[in-house]
Amino acid sequence: MGLSNQYITKQLIGGEWVDAASGGEWDLLNPATETSLGHVPFGNADDARAALNAAAAAFPLWASKTPYERAEVLMRAASWIRERLDELAVVTSEESGKPLRESRGEWTTGANLLEYFAEEGKRVYGRIVPSRVGSKRIMVMHEPLGVIGVITAWNFPVYNLARAWAAALAAGCTIVGRPSEYTPRSAMIFAQALHEAGAPAGVVNVVNGDADSMGRAMLADPRCRKISFTGSTRVGKLLMDGASQTVTRLALELGGNAPVIICQDVDVQAVAKAAVASKFRNNGQVCIAPQRFFVHHSIIEEFSDVAAEAAQGLRLGSGVLPSTDVGPLINSRQRDRVEQLVKGAAHDGAALLVGGGRPTEFERGYFFEPTVLMNVRQDMQLYRDEIFGPVMPLLAFDDVDEVLAMANALEYGLAAYVQTRDLNTAIHLYEGLEYGIVAVNEWYPSAPEAPFGGMKGSGMGRECAVEGLLEYTDVKTIFLGGAP
Repeated sequence: MGLSNQYITKQLIGGEWVDAASGGEWDLLNPATETSLGHVPFGNADDARAALNAAAAAFPLWASKTPYERAEVLMRAASWIRERLDELAVVTSEESGKPLRESRGEWTTGANLLEYFAEEGKRVYGRIVPSRVGSKRIMVMHEPLGVIGVITAWNFPVYNLARAWAAALAAGCTIVGRPSEYTPRSAMIFAQALHEAGAPAGVVNVVNGDADSMGRAMLADPRCRKISFTGSTRVGKLLMDGASQTVTRLALELGGNAPVIICQDVDVQAVAKAAVASKFRNNGQVCIAPQRFFVHHSIIEEFSDVAAEAAQGLRLGSGVLPSTDVGPLINSRQRDRVEQLVKGAAHDGAALLVGGGRPTEFERGYFFEPTVLMNVRQDMQLYRDEIFGPVMPLLAFDDVDEVLAMANALEYGLAAYVQTRDLNTAIHLYEGLEYGIVAVNEWYPSAPEAPFGGMKGSGMGRECAVEGLLEYTDVKTIFLGGAP
C-alpha cells in the first residue's frame, strides 16, 4: 500500500522540505512484514543546527502574534488532519504496527490537542498582585519560552509529539521536532498539516536522524530553551547531565511500570476482560500500560482464567488489516527483549497460562503472542523492568496496605490503576499511590484537558492541560513604582 503523493516525507527546515545535509537515508521497515516502506532522510547534528537556526529566526514574529492568530493556524491544521483521518491511520499503522483503529484514534487525539491548545492559548492570563506600598504596582505575565526541542518515541508517533508541539506553538514558541527513526513519516505529515495551515517558515521544523548528535546539538545551543523528551530513563538521565551545563529546561516522560490493584469486590468477568483490552493495546507498547497485576487471592483463579481466555482470543496480524487486534512489536530487538523476559520468568517459576513465544503462523514480522503469567514474584526481572510488550504478569495479594507498599517500591511513578467498588478503599489507594496519574475504575487515563506526567524515576514536568501549556512559558514579574 503506497503513500499518496500529497504527503511529504522529508525534513522540514525553515519552511523548506529537504533531504539530510549529508545525503543520509533510513530504510523504513514495516514491522509486520519486514519489507521496506521507502527511504526517508537520516541526518545528524548539522540538520538539527539548521533547524535550530530557523526556529530562532522565526521566534520573534511568532511570539509577537496574538494567541488568536496562533489559534487560527492550529485550528486549520486540526481540520486538515480530520479530513484525512483514514489515510493518515494507514501511514501510522504501516510504520508502527498498531491496529488501524488505534492509529485513527491517535490522529484524532492529535487534532483534539491542536484544538484544545488553540483555545487554551487565549487564556494564558497574568495577574495583579496587591502591593504593600501604595505607590507600587506588581504584575505577573507569562511569556513564550523560546525555541523548543521535542524528541519523541515510536510507540505513539502522533500523540507524543502533538501534546508538546500544540502547547508550545499555542504559547508562542517555535519548535524543532526529532521523531523516532522507526516512525518518522507520522511526524513529517503532522508538520505538513501545520505548514499547510499557515505556520510561518521556521516556526515548525522536523528533522530525522542520529538521536545522540541531534540531542547534543539541542543541548549545546543556548537558544534552545527547553527539551521535551519521551523515552527511556537511561536517556533521560543523560539529558539531565547535559542540561546541567547549559541550564536547559527539561520535560521528561520516562516510561513506567504501572501497578494494577484489583480488589475482591469487583465484577471479575468484566474487569478481567477490560484489563486484557487495556494491557494489550498497542501490543503493550504504552508508557502507561497496566503491567503488574495485583489480584486479590480470593478471585485470582477466576480472574486468570478469564484473562487467559480473552488474551488467547486476540487476533494477531498486520496493523493495516481491519481484523487485527494486536500487531507486531516495533523491531526485532524489542521482540527479542520481551521474549527473554518471559523465558527468564518461566525459568524462575512463573506459570505460563497462554502465549509465551513467537506465533508460528507468521514467517516474517516482529510478532509475539499475547502472554499471561501467574505466580510472578517481585525478584523477577519481568516484574522489575518495564516490559513494553504483550505480557500480563499476575500476582496475588491479601492486604491493601501490603499491596500499596509493593506498588510503590519501584522507581517508576507514571501511572497506576485501582479497581474496587469501595469508596474508602479507592480513596486510601489513590492518595497513597506515588504516581502522577491514578486511574480508579478506569483504563484509559489520558485527555488533552488533563495533566499527564510522572513522579520519581518516571520523569518531570507535565504535558496537556493548562499545566502543560504553562510549561512553555516564562514568568515575568513587573514592579512599577511611582504610581499615584
